[in-house]
Amino acid sequence: MKHLFVFILALAGFVGLSAQSAAADTLSVAAPETATVGHDSNEGDAFDAGSIIIGHVTDAHSWHMFDYKTKDGKEHAVAIPLPVILIKDGHCDVFLSSRFEHGHACYKGYKLQGGGLTKEEIVCVDDDGNVLYDKAGNAIQPTDLSITKTSAAIMIACLLLIILIFIAKSGYQKRPNQAPKGVQSLVELLVVFVRDSIAKPMIGPKYEKYLPYLLTLFFFIFFCNCLGLIPFFPAGANITGCLAVTSILAVITFFITNLSGNKHYWVDIFNTPGVPAWLKIFPLMPVVELVGVFTKPIVLMIRLFANMTAGHIVILGFVVIIFILSNLFGTLVGGAVSVVSVLFSVFISLLECLVAYIQAFVFTMLTALYIGMAVAEPEHHAA
Repeated sequence: MKHLFVFILALAGFVGLSAQSAAADTLSVAAPETATVGHDSNEGDAFDAGSIIIGHVTDAHSWHMFDYKTKDGKEHAVAIPLPVILIKDGHCDVFLSSRFEHGHACYKGYKLQGGGLTKEEIVCVDDDGNVLYDKAGNAIQPTDLSITKTSAAIMIACLLLIILIFIAKSGYQKRPNQAPKGVQSLVELLVVFVRDSIAKPMIGPKYEKYLPYLLTLFFFIFFCNCLGLIPFFPAGANITGCLAVTSILAVITFFITNLSGNKHYWVDIFNTPGVPAWLKIFPLMPVVELVGVFTKPIVLMIRLFANMTAGHIVILGFVVIIFILSNLFGTLVGGAVSVVSVLFSVFISLLECLVAYIQAFVFTMLTALYIGMAVAEPEHHAA
């Protein structure tokens, strides 16, 4: 537990030191003339705190880095372009998102629109750049298989996690039968923790079959949560705050749980023991139990998504307060409030370090609990 405490403390210190960078990045994006995050802006646009906050926690087709102002006073966004893969009428188009010029240009009959409070999406346009609509009045969209910010962040997280595990593996190969140290100590600590504190108590004798999945689940969520706290590339993406990511993890848990369920698991659902007979005649309890089969993964999905997204929104909320008050009462008031806002942002960032670990633990623990309920054998007591 000592090594885990040191790791969390180091991460907390790093996040605290980088909070200044996060505030500076939000400062550049949140200038009074900025309307939409990651898009070039014109002078005179009103400051939109909601667009700035939501734009930071949602997915995008490019990885926004920072904004800068030219000599003529116009603000421009600097972003890493990501691959855009679109399929329409059996034809596939592949190009970089920089072709859209942050939503100000059309390319190959497509246009990037939205951002901020509005979902960013690619729509079809005519030769004059006008959006095409179907008979129902909906914008025509191609099949979008692009590598977005969240997709790229997942790839980076998986690559870094694989490197981390291989470093630990090489430590065992170079120093066999010796006490672990460095990265090896942290990895071994977490592996033993998942095995002895989650898998064994929740699943029982059959835990070894499901241990690889539980370890993968815990390490992936924990690592992605930690990366999301670092406010600059290649980290900073809100991976576990993306509903698509948490839903896929929940769906995998759903299938593993129900495909592993033994006959006692299904009998207990449709013929719950200890329930009065009249409730079985009127199939109230079987319906409740069957609904529970589907609500359990939904709860997993929403809990992880909501907790991680809330932390990011709260931190950004404290920062944009500076600019809201500056616009209302002047720069002097905004400067005075900035001290309190930054301190609160650092505090929430440190709290998020603990939440990153807790959410990985809770998701993995509940997954193991559901699997354990599905594979449990009934106890036989001697007369």
